[in-house]
Amino acid sequence: MNAKKFVIDRRRFIGLLGATALGPLGYGVFDRAWAAPAQALGPPQPFDFDWLKAKAQTLAGKPFVEPPVRSALLQSINYDAYQAIRFRSDRNLLAGATSSYPIQLFHLGEYVQRPVTIHLVQDGKAREVIYSPGYFDYGNTGLGKKLPADLGFAGFRIMGSKDGDTDWLAFLGASYFRSDGELKQYGLSARGIAVDTAVPGPEEFPRFTRFWLQPTGKRKDVVTIHALLEGASLTGAYRFDCRRETGVIMDAEAVLFVRRDVERLGIAPLTSMFWFAENNRHIATDWRPEIHDSDGLALWTGRGERIWRPLNNPDVARTSAFADEDPKGFGLMQRDRNFADYQDDGVFYERRPSVWIEPLHPWGKGSVQLVELPTDDEIHDNIVAFWVPAEPVKAGDRLSYRYRLHWLADEPYPMKLMARAISTRIGRGGVPGQPRPEGRRKFVIDFAGGPLETLTKQHEVVAEVTQSRGKISNVYALQVVGTKIWRAFFDLQAEGVDPVDLRCFLRLGDQPLTETWLYQYLPFRYPGDAPDKHAQISAP
Repeated sequence: MNAKKFVIDRRRFIGLLGATALGPLGYGVFDRAWAAPAQALGPPQPFDFDWLKAKAQTLAGKPFVEPPVRSALLQSINYDAYQAIRFRSDRNLLAGATSSYPIQLFHLGEYVQRPVTIHLVQDGKAREVIYSPGYFDYGNTGLGKKLPADLGFAGFRIMGSKDGDTDWLAFLGASYFRSDGELKQYGLSARGIAVDTAVPGPEEFPRFTRFWLQPTGKRKDVVTIHALLEGASLTGAYRFDCRRETGVIMDAEAVLFVRRDVERLGIAPLTSMFWFAENNRHIATDWRPEIHDSDGLALWTGRGERIWRPLNNPDVARTSAFADEDPKGFGLMQRDRNFADYQDDGVFYERRPSVWIEPLHPWGKGSVQLVELPTDDEIHDNIVAFWVPAEPVKAGDRLSYRYRLHWLADEPYPMKLMARAISTRIGRGGVPGQPRPEGRRKFVIDFAGGPLETLTKQHEVVAEVTQSRGKISNVYALQVVGTKIWRAFFDLQAEGVDPVDLRCFLRLGDQPLTETWLYQYLPFRYPGDAPDKHAQISAP
């Protein structure tokens, strides 16, 4: 994978989501009370999802052609210039009586230079929104008269209400889309597809090139988004039924037509950022205690096992695969919701959404794969998770997937009979006050909830621990005084620099009490450790 191409300047890119419409919304004269001004729409054309699937299949049989960038001036529209360009609220789409949520459009710029086509759909007819610079207020940039009249749009966002100025869902760049979720804060993102992520050679980023937007039937609170995906390796027809409830729920259907063999196809990919937390404090160089959009990967396997895998920030790119059949779900979660653990009142990491992927039909055999890339700053997305089918993806294949995205504060189907891991800490192994064995590490995992709520310190709770290599010692569990939290302890002695896969859960007798904690320990040095016995990651 070309890591430089994959890493995204996320603070600025996500900042674009709030750059085009600040201030009160207004409404102009609308065609049929559902669209932009009449002169901005093309002629009606028949449209439905079957038409879109046929279109994607036809395109898959033709060579892929990357659309050109229509103006070199786009390179000069950096973050600051982009902030000065604002969408005119009197041009809101879907602002009439048929929808609760108006839609605003994004301008092209340095970060997104190739246009997308936007259509509005009603009564089985689609009409293209014809680009005009009149959709935007260019402020004092002077760009309005310099840019081409057919420049095109970069994407769109769905606003919260007719009298609000905040959005809750945005499609912008390649096949990326984001929501502010339950806690009203943007963070991680989703993609339509991932192609050859973390394989030798460059990663491919197919694009949503055309969108069709419509309210859904009599439900004014549901917006349906159809999208055409185009890339060198495949095309796709997508449908998203989007609604805002406790959080944001998106029912997705993707029908893919493969142009050429794909080494690693990622279904329902999620992209996030993890720099450091309590489990890797040795690399922390920032004043804040923790910095991450997500702190772990949650899995619910086809056999019913619940798994928690805390995230890493490795020194080299690493991929972990969790083999499964017909998974019940997976997601990148932000479990730590305590402001004190971040101390950032500017970007509010404790409010970042969690996203859970729920398959809506059997997905068969495959694996959830987790890609972790090194990062030394919070501006880079360095975490990806997706489903990879077991069968090789070959040219001519047609693949169909249906799934639901839950943008929430937590998992949509919480465990009632199992406790969950809430923190992972690592330090020197051994016993305080006694000589510390060279290279030994102590792991401390806190579990809470479920059956642990009814236990007392008199219960003989056991920590069950296994490892892929090395030696485990000093294993025990106890209830944290004054709480219902139970804490597992163990030491690991593992020579060399290779990762160690660890597994832990709590049990009472033969009865499991918790989800399974999985962790990939990447050996590191503390000051004073012998350098020839440990990896090259050092504490600051």
